[in-house]
Amino acid sequence: MSDSRAHSAFIFGLGYTGSCLAARLQGQGRRVAGTVSSEEGVRRLRDRGIQAHRFADGTLAEAALPELQGAAFILSSIPPQEGRDIVLPLLHRSLDHDGVTRWLGYLSTTGVYGDRQGAWVDETTPPAPGSARAQHRVEAEAGWAALAQELGATSAVFRIAGIYGPGRNALEALQAGTARRIVKPGQVFSRIHVDDLVTVLAAAMAQPDKSGNFNLADDLPASTAEVVAYAAELLQRPPPPVEDFESADLSPMARSFYAECRRVSNRRIKEVLGVTLAFPTYREGLQALLRTL
Repeated sequence: MSDSRAHSAFIFGLGYTGSCLAARLQGQGRRVAGTVSSEEGVRRLRDRGIQAHRFADGTLAEAALPELQGAAFILSSIPPQEGRDIVLPLLHRSLDHDGVTRWLGYLSTTGVYGDRQGAWVDETTPPAPGSARAQHRVEAEAGWAALAQELGATSAVFRIAGIYGPGRNALEALQAGTARRIVKPGQVFSRIHVDDLVTVLAAAMAQPDKSGNFNLADDLPASTAEVVAYAAELLQRPPPPVEDFESADLSPMARSFYAECRRVSNRRIKEVLGVTLAFPTYREGLQALLRTL
């Protein structure tokens, strides 16, 4: 395999996380291609120097196939749609056993652990999905691991907590007037800054022999109300009023997130991948984001 192919990557889903990862990998000298669902997205990403192709309804642009088939690293950030992973059938049709693909990565969610009533979970904790959405993630994880075995490749599943970063954080929500302090006693969430998330993914791709499941979260699970209050303090403005969860006007989707409570251990990304988080808690993350406003 040529050196360029040995380091090439193909990312399904060049969205918030995928495009950040593509930029990081390009900065490391890797050849990167990937997909978005619209032609407008293709143009926007190509203007940024990212080789994007359209992938919609399970169909990949014909021009992307050589790049996909020549990629040593393939990663998907696309969640299941209508209960199924739409990337796996394409890979089964398009990839063979010639040894080019040596690593598969799948971005999953810590939601696969279900409700643990605030207890800690790690990668040895059996999944206990509490919703159909989470069950479909568990099934997708198994599908990616099975495909890797068929191809003779290694694989990694990344169970990701709530992602925040530029354009997606409590500081900007406060400025936009959309931040809320919903209080449900005992409720905490785990989260991770997108820069740390990308650091973990890049570290895993640099060590493709380190396979298995990895939890991606920072060191400090905390309530959303606590994060919003700290963001307001940084902005030197009053925080929004406290709202009781039981009486708060929330969409069914938003309310579903409060149905589960767990604390997510990140020890494996540190011990196995050697990652040091730049933003070990939301405080460091928001402090850095404040400087970019």
